[in-house]
Amino acid sequence: MSFTCTTTSFPIKVPHTLFHSRKFNDVFPKTQILGTLSFSSKKNSHLGFKDKLSLAQCSKTSFLSEMDEDCKFEVSSIDIPDGYCKELEIAVRAVHMACLLCQRVQDNLLSKSFEQVHSKEDNSPVTIADWSVQAIVSWVLSEAFGSENVSIVAEEDVEVLSKASAVGLLEAVVRTVNECLADAPRFGLKGPGTDLDAKAVLAAISRCNLAGARGSKFWVLDPVDGTLGFVRGDQYAIALALIEDGEPVLGVLGCPNYPMKKEWLGYQNGYRRILSRLTSQTSVSGDKGSVLYARKGGGKAWMQPLLYGEKNFVWPNSAKQIKVSSIDNPALATFCEPVEKANSSHSFTAGLAHSVGLRNQPLRVYSMVKYAAIARGDAEIFMKFASAGYKEKIWDHAAGVLIIEEAGGVVTDAGGQPLDFSKGVYLEGLDRGIIACAGAKLHEKIIQAVDASWNSSSL
Repeated sequence: MSFTCTTTSFPIKVPHTLFHSRKFNDVFPKTQILGTLSFSSKKNSHLGFKDKLSLAQCSKTSFLSEMDEDCKFEVSSIDIPDGYCKELEIAVRAVHMACLLCQRVQDNLLSKSFEQVHSKEDNSPVTIADWSVQAIVSWVLSEAFGSENVSIVAEEDVEVLSKASAVGLLEAVVRTVNECLADAPRFGLKGPGTDLDAKAVLAAISRCNLAGARGSKFWVLDPVDGTLGFVRGDQYAIALALIEDGEPVLGVLGCPNYPMKKEWLGYQNGYRRILSRLTSQTSVSGDKGSVLYARKGGGKAWMQPLLYGEKNFVWPNSAKQIKVSSIDNPALATFCEPVEKANSSHSFTAGLAHSVGLRNQPLRVYSMVKYAAIARGDAEIFMKFASAGYKEKIWDHAAGVLIIEEAGGVVTDAGGQPLDFSKGVYLEGLDRGIIACAGAKLHEKIIQAVDASWNSSSL
């Protein structure tokens, strides 16, 4: 279905997916075209429909494109529901940029040494990528929506970077951030114009804090979820979600080592990296990583490949709809569980898997990539039962929960209740653990099995 809009110069045919409210900001260059548009123009002519359209039901639209030569231009689009369309596009672009940043840092890390890895108070590792990604996402969101309108809850602070002994580390973070922002035009975003100095980078990182977690609307970011996987050259994720009234309404999951092609899943990451270097840069390789995203109530989840070579990002960047698996028999299902034993009980999940007849080997994966595996249909069950004293943090789950749900799956605590993101930094009131399944029938069977096994466990 399409509508015809008329400007003062010539008629334009615009598909209905274009007509939703879109308020442009300087973060988008005015020559950037978003949505679906097909037109022809003469050299140096201008296309513009600014406020008035020939349709009574159209939203107020600001749109301007200058064509420098005779051409026919077409940009395809996916159908995004009206609500939060700009927030979703900005978030996807920011996470995509962060993924490419992490790929560069990880390659450098693996080829040199672990000098770039530091420990936090809880002995968990943190790298240049953690601080740099937090700065990038904070800066992009603030430029897009105004820093006064953006509240971001994130894990990292600037305490280590602010020490006199960390001058070299801070310089590396600043350099990494500016290298990433230099690529902003490739993603249809306007960069800072001049390089950010150390003060500006620290300010961007500090803009993210834990105080906003009790607000009614805030972003939640895990800059590098699965840092241990990151430093080992394995799976990790960049997770960004928008929370409103205690529920995720947008979720974006960047998985730099998670391939678009399922057949690549059987290969170890190191082998994929070697093969990638032997692959022509002009061909599309299945190991380039991916970004998954969804909007609450949209009923769809999407997965797009990471950019490679010198390609520019054009929305929706070859995105494909993903769906959870249709398997509802536990005996045929594959389940995911964390690699780390420090904060989860492998023994309980192993016993539970045996009790429901699971025959497949578990998929042990670092980070929220487990959520990606369920959403894309590569596995059917994710169970996490925390060890005594461990509390789940909201940034470790928000984006992944929404993506699975919009892909057709179910995520609850072990009591069958939705996860509550309104209680601050932690998932308070969690009943025993978290269970994500590919569908309602499978989820019900796993919940029943948990109840039957719990009293005999040592948790």
